[in-house]
Amino acid sequence: MLKKLIAGMLLVMFASLAQAAEDGAEAGEYVNYIELKPFVANFGTGPKLRFVKCEITIQVTSEAAHHAVNKHMPHIRNDLVFLLSGQSVESMKTIEAQRTLATKALKQAQNLLLQEEGEAFVSDLFFTSFVMQ
Repeated sequence: MLKKLIAGMLLVMFASLAQAAEDGAEAGEYVNYIELKPFVANFGTGPKLRFVKCEITIQVTSEAAHHAVNKHMPHIRNDLVFLLSGQSVESMKTIEAQRTLATKALKQAQNLLLQEEGEAFVSDLFFTSFVMQ
């Protein structure tokens, strides 16, 4: 009797969790992160060659967005490498400058996907590590 009661409670609990997950997905709560392979790029001008190494994570809010980002990953990476290479020390040395650069990188990825897919898809972009040398 006790086993049947516990089994029944577990069944109800799992059904409730499944319904809650379904309701959350329908309400547009899908959030996923795509970690890009690390970037290494030279940047700046002058006789001293400088390097930046960073890791970038892209946030998407739908499965379609996830697929679109993966489909265009080589183009996204290419554009981000050129964006990083075009920077100066001043445009990357402070936290605020790095936030501005992340905003530029986000807009660049969104514009690319808008051109290729007709929708921006990427909802946010984060530097998960950032090292200049």
